Amino acid sequence: MLDMRRLRVLHELKLRGTLSAVADALAYSPSAVSQQLAQLEREAGVPLVQKAGRRVILTPQGEVLAAHAATLLDGLEAAQAAVSQTLQSVTGTVRLAVFQSAAHAIIPRAITLVAAQHPQLRVITVEREPDEALFEVAARDFDLVIAEQYPGHTRVLRTDLDRVPLGRDAIRLAVPPDAAITSIATITDFAASVHSRPWVMEPQGTASRSWALQLCREAGFEPDVRFETADLMAHIRLIRSGNAVGLLPDLVWAGETPSVGLHELPGAPQREVFTSARPANASRPGVAAVRTALADAVAEIAPG
Repeated sequence: MLDMRRLRVLHELKLRGTLSAVADALAYSPSAVSQQLAQLEREAGVPLVQKAGRRVILTPQGEVLAAHAATLLDGLEAAQAAVSQTLQSVTGTVRLAVFQSAAHAIIPRAITLVAAQHPQLRVITVEREPDEALFEVAARDFDLVIAEQYPGHTRVLRTDLDRVPLGRDAIRLAVPPDAAITSIATITDFAASVHSRPWVMEPQGTASRSWALQLCREAGFEPDVRFETADLMAHIRLIRSGNAVGLLPDLVWAGETPSVGLHELPGAPQREVFTSARPANASRPGVAAVRTALADAVAEIAPG
């Protein structure tokens, strides 16, 4: 009989690629991970891993068993969700990964709604970049993620996760309150207004940075990026103080009055905000309750 805990170790190795990453994920030592895999090989009667340089990889038999392990883990999760649905109250813990502006704008109100409607439900929120968070939901580190994608920059469509739209978020040019900028109707107007100004942008490699750079280049200029930070609150302060211009999504204001000058961009670009969960876990009452609270919080911030 194959041990489910050891099958979980094999599944984690398939997902994460290294023994040390598996050890970190499961709170084991690397030697304990190796021992669990060796025992699973004895149970299965075939080699499941093999050395490849300084790493280990799955054998063809290991790949087959890891795929079955994923199915079994999904089945266990679906069974737990089905049992939870028979309870009269929503209980347990939901682990939620969220990107920064959503944490600022959506989470406080959503948590208030959850606490009022389901006082026995515990929600743990951790800030993560969307691509990292999507992987971690698939790997069962989190139950749910709030993620976003910018125009022309679609996130990887993972077949092991669902995707539920949460809202669309307008992106606008943000300038100091006293900046003398008239309406921007065309990409030429945009370039004329900001091509010579210092910019604040998110770090290299992020979807927002790639999109912002592409927008500027389409307008015919390379932005002078003097400030780089993932903290959109810092973006606001740098812009408000007159030290930079930038591109800000409406969600960052959390329904409050903006403190900088905002201008529509040509084409009225929007980013899409969505949630993702493992399908086997999405029907769990706690996950469904958090999703409902998130949608209600977004509706309050941007009604209609």
